[in-house]
Amino acid sequence: MSRRYAVALFVVVAAAIAGGALAALWPRWSRAPKAGAVAAAAAAPPAASGRRIKARLFYVSQDGTRLTGVERDVPYGSGTVEQARQIIEAQIAPVAEPLVSPIPAGTRLRALFVSEQGEAYLDLSREVAAGHAGGSTDELLTVYALVDALTANLPAVKSVQLLVDGGQVETLAGHVDLRSPLAGNPAWVE
Repeated sequence: MSRRYAVALFVVVAAAIAGGALAALWPRWSRAPKAGAVAAAAAAPPAASGRRIKARLFYVSQDGTRLTGVERDVPYGSGTVEQARQIIEAQIAPVAEPLVSPIPAGTRLRALFVSEQGEAYLDLSREVAAGHAGGSTDELLTVYALVDALTANLPAVKSVQLLVDGGQVETLAGHVDLRSPLAGNPAWVE
């Protein structure tokens, strides 16, 4: 399967899922609850079995020039795609000091797909680029925190293609070429 075909397939699948979700939620929009009720519902923990795994997530090192790996508990996901989703959700989540996340605040996971060849297609919200501070080192840390989170924890994932708002991008902040999938790079980890 060619990369272009895989990206196109991912976009079609993501659009189909989004369309299905839109159709399922459409009748609810007319009788949406008040803002306070929505916030309370969003704050409730997801109904999960409670089963967790250890995963290595990546944060900015103290000197700000590398990543440091931290073992964290993340929810168990059944299958590679669901486990990848849980790992990325944990990686992009806000963290408490002294940890510093290389992922811009507000970044959300939109969709995730893993091809038979082990290429993960990771679709993130526009905040990953729009909220980026810039600079080549910061961009490298953002990219490899995401790539390494999947490749270091999931043997089935060989490389990661980053997408923004459902589309392929050349770069997040002008420095790292994102036009093709990237393999993990432990050289950025101290």
